[in-house]
Amino acid sequence: MGASQLDAIKARLARVERDLGNVELMLGEANDAAQVAALLARAGPGTPVLTVNLHCFALTRSVQPIPDGHRPMVVFSLPASGYDWMYAHRWQRRGYPVTLFPTGDPDEPERAVRLLRVGPLMRRSRLLLFPSARGTNSARSPELVRERLGCEVVAEAAFEDLIAAAETAAVVEEARRRTEGAQEVAGPTADDVPRAARISVALQELMQRERARGLTVGTCMGSMSWGFPCLGLARLRDAGIPAACEGDMDLLLTMPMFEYAFGLPGIQGNATLDTSRNALWAAHCTAPLRMDGHAGEPAPYLLRGHSEVGGSGCMAEVLCRVGQTITSAKFVNLNAFLASTARIVHVPSRSVRGCRTQIVTEVRDAAAMTATWSVVLDTEDAMTLLHRVVFYGVIWTACAVLPG
Repeated sequence: MGASQLDAIKARLARVERDLGNVELMLGEANDAAQVAALLARAGPGTPVLTVNLHCFALTRSVQPIPDGHRPMVVFSLPASGYDWMYAHRWQRRGYPVTLFPTGDPDEPERAVRLLRVGPLMRRSRLLLFPSARGTNSARSPELVRERLGCEVVAEAAFEDLIAAAETAAVVEEARRRTEGAQEVAGPTADDVPRAARISVALQELMQRERARGLTVGTCMGSMSWGFPCLGLARLRDAGIPAACEGDMDLLLTMPMFEYAFGLPGIQGNATLDTSRNALWAAHCTAPLRMDGHAGEPAPYLLRGHSEVGGSGCMAEVLCRVGQTITSAKFVNLNAFLASTARIVHVPSRSVRGCRTQIVTEVRDAAAMTATWSVVLDTEDAMTLLHRVVFYGVIWTACAVLPG
């Protein structure tokens, strides 16, 4: 690699540091293992590493202190910059947290840094749970979650005070914004909309008060004395705060990982497969509007009530984009990712039954997915087995450098 290429990468990384705003990059050059070890000592324990190979086999001669320290590492390999790319997957198979980026795309260093920040940001994340928790056995253990990922899970009970204290002007504005933005209000009563807006405002206040980066609500539907949180959960996701429903702890852990790595909110989906047409159906009532990213344009939506409880309550039925490729994913058992891709082929103009936001996607082999959908999950809980998170785009998760 020439000096001009190295200078270009340094300039690109400087822009990445500025644009992301929550990472600090320490740049250094090394020619042997001792120099790598010295750089790691300067960076501090646990710091993830982005390596850029400059000469043939320079990486294999010097890299060992990185996996020895169990540090997540991305190997960025430009075409014709050397042959060390061949070893990244060999290191990965030995259990080292290594991911290879063999690409000439100038935007890939930013994607690499986004991935590498997931672990440190998860360790700084405080997540709220309204009991009861669902999920795999390990994901329902706050102690194991802290040990494995470093984040804190806090059971939250006191919320009614924030609902009662929600500022009237903010509630009125939320109700107005949601109503005026909808293509149609079909179902919610005059009382349902402001009640949902009040909970939405209160949830936002709760996250600020608790300095939390994620939330899951364990109670739902008729058992929820203070109303339906669907509108509020969607609002949080649009603002970059992961929010899951039905107490699914595995989803609560999945959402911030993808938020930190890709800046995308997702739809929590109940899944149904149709083997006759190789289709995967997903639906839920907590879909965000800004599926293209938080700075993207909001999707069109209707304001609807829950079909399961006679049409009461209020949530957005989001009309997702037909033809859009999606990734469906879930981090489970604190040690594995489930992921698949598909393409949206149908979105009802107005759902008739089931959860309101619905998509039908075309998959390669629905029969195989039916047989293997939840085989690795260590639980019999129906919601845990059912749920995935749907994101727009084909997302290369590079799972080796993400927690798990």
